[in-house]
Amino acid sequence: EGLKSRNPSSRRTQSLHGPSPVTTFGPKACMLQNPHAVMHIQDPASQRLTWNKPPKSVLVIKKIRDASLLQPFKELCVFLTEVKNMIVYVEKKVLDDPAISGDENFGAVSKKFCAFREDLDDISNQVDFIICLGGDGTLLYASSLFQVFSRPLEPLQHDVPPVMAFHLGSLGFLTPFKFDTYQSQVTQIIEGNAAIVLRSRLKVRVLKENWENKARVDEKGIILTNGDAESSRKAMQYQVLNEVVVDRGPSSYLSNVDLFLDGHLITTVQGDGVIVSTPTGSTAYAVAAGASMIHPNVPAIMITPICPHSLSFRPIVVPAGVELKIMLSHDARNTAWVSLDGRKRQEICHGDSITITTSCFPVPSICFRDPVNDWFESLAQCLHWNVRKKQNYLSSEDEEF
Repeated sequence: EGLKSRNPSSRRTQSLHGPSPVTTFGPKACMLQNPHAVMHIQDPASQRLTWNKPPKSVLVIKKIRDASLLQPFKELCVFLTEVKNMIVYVEKKVLDDPAISGDENFGAVSKKFCAFREDLDDISNQVDFIICLGGDGTLLYASSLFQVFSRPLEPLQHDVPPVMAFHLGSLGFLTPFKFDTYQSQVTQIIEGNAAIVLRSRLKVRVLKENWENKARVDEKGIILTNGDAESSRKAMQYQVLNEVVVDRGPSSYLSNVDLFLDGHLITTVQGDGVIVSTPTGSTAYAVAAGASMIHPNVPAIMITPICPHSLSFRPIVVPAGVELKIMLSHDARNTAWVSLDGRKRQEICHGDSITITTSCFPVPSICFRDPVNDWFESLAQCLHWNVRKKQNYLSSEDEEF
């Protein structure tokens, strides 16, 4: 099977190595093949970006309602359109900002943009790469734009173009680039001179068992048809970059959910909830709940309880190839709620289920240096990992005491 194969069904495995991710990203980008790689998963240092054809289009994502980003956004868009002759895609709600739509000097440039609307326009085969301006949330938002555009039970999934994220937000764990030298950095990316890290996503299927299971009646109240149990089921699929969170919602009771792994019940979670995260998400909500931090190149899924009512329930890491299922326990006192990367929050009732496995469609995140150095730099700068006042040197005189 060649580097550019795009058939995910032939790639899906149920092995300890997890699914082999696609290596083509958008219409023109792919990972440069390393002929010396003998492992199922490439050495992180060898993951390099290359282009089948020169990139011609770019999606610029800007954090909404942030006045500090207006000038960088305008500078970048002028550079891309006027200097690099790129086709620039921008979300319609960004262009509707009065600070942008009312700027006459910027109007000539913005008229060249291709506007799109979230959840309505499919741009997956039109964008060569993505530039994010903002914080970590902009990368999550970029991932959410490349979801499922299909019938509920027969999803069509799309690979994600390479993402270049500039640190113009608060934390910046996932945004390694500084905007000061954006022209030279963007030029390097266009020329294909960059390392990438494949941030695995979770493929999540939420099945609602009793969706609108109601009998149809006419205007006189006469029953026309009984509720059809089969047609009342509704399944939706999502691609999640950080985590799936199942919690007790507004209820004061403990959540009580069963956790299955490859069809086997492994435990019942009794507490505030449970987090199922990717390695990228291990440094988000999961680490705040006591989980370990996992490098994004590690093929794994992390399961972290939220305030479990048990002294022995520790976070665990399972292979990326497994399939997890979460359901309400039959004796649960209340429903549960699920959120996907902090969005799409919905109630989970008896009979509903959440199925989670590793997606074959990762987010190819462009590195400032390389996947390893960038990650440890983020740990040190953003989370202050292992920051401690150093112990004083012990002199020979001190040893006598």
